[in-house]
Amino acid sequence: MTLARPDIDPELSELLAQMQLMSELNPEILAQLRPLMSTPVEPHLEGRAVDRREVTVPTQDGVRIPLSIFSPADRATAAPCVYWIHGGGMIMGDRFSNIDIPLEWLDQLGVVVVSVDYRLAPEVTGTTLVDDCYRGLLWVAEHADELGIDPARIVVAGTSAGGGLTAGLALLARDLGAPAIAAQMLICPMLDHRNITTSSRQYSGPGVWTRGMNEYGWRSVLGDLAAEEVPAYVSPAVADDLSGLPPTYIDAGSAEVFRDEVVDYATRIWAAGGQAELHIWAGGFHGFDALYPHVRVSAAARRTREDWLARLLNPASGK
Repeated sequence: MTLARPDIDPELSELLAQMQLMSELNPEILAQLRPLMSTPVEPHLEGRAVDRREVTVPTQDGVRIPLSIFSPADRATAAPCVYWIHGGGMIMGDRFSNIDIPLEWLDQLGVVVVSVDYRLAPEVTGTTLVDDCYRGLLWVAEHADELGIDPARIVVAGTSAGGGLTAGLALLARDLGAPAIAAQMLICPMLDHRNITTSSRQYSGPGVWTRGMNEYGWRSVLGDLAAEEVPAYVSPAVADDLSGLPPTYIDAGSAEVFRDEVVDYATRIWAAGGQAELHIWAGGFHGFDALYPHVRVSAAARRTREDWLARLLNPASGK
């Protein structure tokens, strides 16, 4: 029986009808998709007054991972930083995936953007992905002066799988006591390996990211881990304690797999005494604003995130 579910926004629905959609993933399809998810960054830098720097940093097991650092040119003072974690189901994508999103914040808010190239599943599993993100963040905090970053205004942000890794990273930094994180932004985040919510059943496929695709991504990350062994740093929804987290922005579409786990995560942050701003965009499917940024609901979602960041980073000025 087909479950009743929220309709997709009419503008988005018309565009989605032109896409080739799928319900499931397998190793062969993943091999075809991975090159498509790796896009050059240079077109996004054209016309922008941006200084770019590439570094590699060592991870816990000694492998070096790339960080790309984009800074507003001709800065006079230390700037806020957005540490960006890309999406792709934890199985595809790279540090330039959806980089247009944080580069808009560089333009409008003067932030330094640092994007991390964490290793992907199934080549690595378990906590390796979030550990890679953590090592990159530590390096940024330790080199804040050199990078022209204000260490009190480092925001961690990510979309989809990157949103889930952002949430895991915030939990890990909280538990280890460093580095300080000013806020976390979770954009349509992949938070719960259990895949048992109403919205996950409503959007079983075909689509941009479906229940079946989600199951494949999680199986790739978890490897041989038993269900009861899954750490909260990998699947943040299983965390017992969501207290002590930085201010959180979290959003999703009403017409996507992650809707209900997003609402639950925000609710549990509030229950623990934390601050979270939650937006569920009516008619939005997974990644709608990244795929079609100029549709009205997409523009509203992107503008609302930017406004929240501006209030957080410049509370006195109102910019």
